[in-house]
Amino acid sequence: MNEVQLKINDKNGVFYIDVDGKHEAMMTFVFAGEDKIIIDHTEVNPGNNGKGFGKKMVTKAVEFAREKGIKIIPLCPFAKSVFDKTPEFRDVL
Repeated sequence: MNEVQLKINDKNGVFYIDVDGKHEAMMTFVFAGEDKIIIDHTEVNPGNNGKGFGKKMVTKAVEFAREKGIKIIPLCPFAKSVFDKTPEFRDVL
């Protein structure tokens, strides 16, 4: 049901959504020290526009940051626009 999943590999990570076993959306990040992640790229495959996948991944990143007590630096223009439009996410900036 298009759940956002998380994979962390050393200093990098990716939030992603699989549909029928295929990666349809992903948002990559890197750890910046112990207490921050930098979201650097968001990508949604063609045909999935308007499904809210990007916002779902940003929401998952916010939940992850709150859980771990870390901050997010949204360098990716898409992620930054979601933060700009969603005041309730600003506690993790």
